[in-house]
Amino acid sequence: MSQVTSLVQSVDWVALAPPTLTAAVALVVLVADLFVPAARKPLLGWLATAGLALAALSLLPLLNGDRRTFCLAGHPDVCSYVADPFALVIQFLVLAGALLTALLSIDTVKDQDLPAGEYWFLLLSSAAGAALLPASRDLATLVIALEVASLPAFALVGLRRGDRLSSEAALKFFLSSVAATAVMLLGVSFLYAATGSLHLSRVAHALTALPDPRLATLAGAGVALTLVGFAFKTAAAPFHFWVPDTYVGAPLPIAGYLSVVGKAVGFSGLILVTVQGFPSYADVWGPALAVLAALTMTVGNVAALRQDPYRAHSAVRLLAWSSVGQAGYLLVPLAAAGYVHDPAHAIGSTVAYALMYAAVNLGAFAVAALVARTRPANRIADYRGLYARRPLVALALGFFLLCLAGLPPGIIGLFAKVTVFSAAVDAGLAWLAVVMAVNVVIALYYYLQWTAVLFRGAEEAGAAPAGTQPAHGRIPAPLATAIGLAAVLGVALSGAPQLVLRFASGALL
Repeated sequence: MSQVTSLVQSVDWVALAPPTLTAAVALVVLVADLFVPAARKPLLGWLATAGLALAALSLLPLLNGDRRTFCLAGHPDVCSYVADPFALVIQFLVLAGALLTALLSIDTVKDQDLPAGEYWFLLLSSAAGAALLPASRDLATLVIALEVASLPAFALVGLRRGDRLSSEAALKFFLSSVAATAVMLLGVSFLYAATGSLHLSRVAHALTALPDPRLATLAGAGVALTLVGFAFKTAAAPFHFWVPDTYVGAPLPIAGYLSVVGKAVGFSGLILVTVQGFPSYADVWGPALAVLAALTMTVGNVAALRQDPYRAHSAVRLLAWSSVGQAGYLLVPLAAAGYVHDPAHAIGSTVAYALMYAAVNLGAFAVAALVARTRPANRIADYRGLYARRPLVALALGFFLLCLAGLPPGIIGLFAKVTVFSAAVDAGLAWLAVVMAVNVVIALYYYLQWTAVLFRGAEEAGAAPAGTQPAHGRIPAPLATAIGLAAVLGVALSGAPQLVLRFASGALL
């Protein structure tokens, strides 16, 4: 009887609150959709937004220390779920990003006649998986959380029924992600066969002393395959090919969601498996990630530089390629972690950069969603004279673009890039720091070019298509709130750049 009792695990529901509340609200929205009349469907959007806000607030009781649950009997330090500082920061980023996405989506769902119940259920389900992943500390939970975050995103991308671009985007996203998952699962199975465990701490310990050379070969293959799977999820080159078409075909709020929350999921998983699961293979994944970082930032920035401002959807395509370039910057501290004695400190730079990127990139997508209401083609040329039509919106977009470029007054973007650059230099990766510096200069051109378009005369912008709102019409309240929140957060972070330094210098894991 005592043996049976010892296998029963206690569950810390407070630690589990962020992903659990998000999933519970998703189910409530799905059921409520059956009873809410069509005229009142917008209420589902506000219910989903309130649920995400509540899930974000549930992080507050967890700030006092490490909380663990689903631990092995007799081994309180070997757990499947850990609410440590790293998990809490990423969960905040995920839930705040999903909250801004929800605000962007309220009018998009109504204007594009998307099925409200399905949309909000899928968005909340994806956010629940994304919030679960950074706290996962075993490979099985990591893979499950990754798929819970990814599977609803496929459906969200293809939710515009009858739209060819949307269907193609969903199919390309689905096929590439399924391939990545298959490769990752093969790698996880190899690691389990070699080490006999799925918990990251035990995998790390077992990898240091494998008794059989054949097991070492199997484990090495498992490490490589797992890294390849996460490279797909982070949109690292050469596994980035799905990004531009997916962003163009998806509803704009979902494109913004994928660019921020999707990246947070991929990078948090990559951090956990490398720093906590495979520290003994740092000589393998360190150089591999350094090459991936250099390739990714170069491919993304060069492709963004070549965008034709008069091509349909060129604004979204530029943001998509820009997000690939930014993924390269995010990979730099991870690569540096493979070269230093204390990798937990190096990954702080990635987390700090991700926080800055999330706020300003979602803000840029929010402005793109506003412009798309009057100019569905969403060309960069359509932003010409935006300052004359909507001064505050133009100033906000200019600020977001300057943050992404790392120029004043976007001080937070400058500080974030400096911390990433410093991580490479401190790790002895001078060549990677040089590649990053060149790419930052390349990116300056297209960010500044778009910013300049905002303040030019509007005579070449073209008239708004028939049947759309006039350019000077009222901005919907949820959309205005999203733009305002992103701008306020960017300005606040620029006013207190020491927050970035605090993240970059502290050990989150």
